[in-house]
Order: sequence, then C-alpha cells, then structure tokens
Amino acid sequence: MNRIYAEELMDQRVPLPVDEPSASPASATPPLPATVPAGPVDVGDLQEKIIEVLRTCYDPEIPVNIYELGLIYNIDVQETGDVTIRMTLTSPMCPVAGTLPPEVQFKVQGVAGVKSAKVDLVWDPPWNQDMMSEAARVQLGFF
Repeated sequence: MNRIYAEELMDQRVPLPVDEPSASPASATPPLPATVPAGPVDVGDLQEKIIEVLRTCYDPEIPVNIYELGLIYNIDVQETGDVTIRMTLTSPMCPVAGTLPPEVQFKVQGVAGVKSAKVDLVWDPPWNQDMMSEAARVQLGFF
C-alpha cells in the first residue's frame, strides 16, 4: 500500500493509508451497494440515478456519453434493486467491446439503491446514427 505523510506538530511524520487506484473497472470487483433499502425501491428515482451515471460513460473515440449516443436500449429496474441493462456498441468491432460493458456494470452497481447490476450486450437492432439524441447530433455536428 502506498503511503503519504502528513506533517504534525514538531515536524513529525505519520503515515496515512491511501487507496490504490484500480487497474481498470473491468478487473475491479464491483463495489458493494452504498445503501439498499429493506423494502421496495422507488423504481423511477433509481432509474434517473442510473441514467445520471450512464452519462459519465464514454466511448473514447466519440466525445458523447453512451446514453446520448443511444447505446442504451433498455434499463430494467426491479423494486428489489436488481437492474438489467440492454446495451449495444457502435459496431461489433468496437475497440472497447471488452471494457465498456464491464465499466457500465461497475458504475451502475455503485448507485445507492442498486442491489445487483447486469449488462446484456446485444447487436439487434444494430446501432445507427438515428438512435442518437438531438443533443448528441448537435454536439457531433450532424445537422
């Protein structure tokens, strides 16, 4: 574990633990849910929180988040906090095919109220530019 030192009175140094950054979300163990209510969750509220998190995921070749790109086909949120996401990629040959779906799962699993997260990568229907939001088209200059 790496350590950093904080100066205290009389110039003494005390080691403080520092969390090591994970190599990648794909290799990291998903975080434990922050809080999972004992009863049913508010499905609509949880879905909005999940969408916020999905807007932080990007295909590194395209400067638009995966939600606005239209790569998320469905977000199924159960009252139990179990979440299943159907998503696609811009093409089967996408260089992030092995890393983006695990990143999505990792981030969604960390949303408060999510008990479990599963990502299903699908190719039907095939993604096309018509699936992008208006905001994504404007950002990419497709008007």
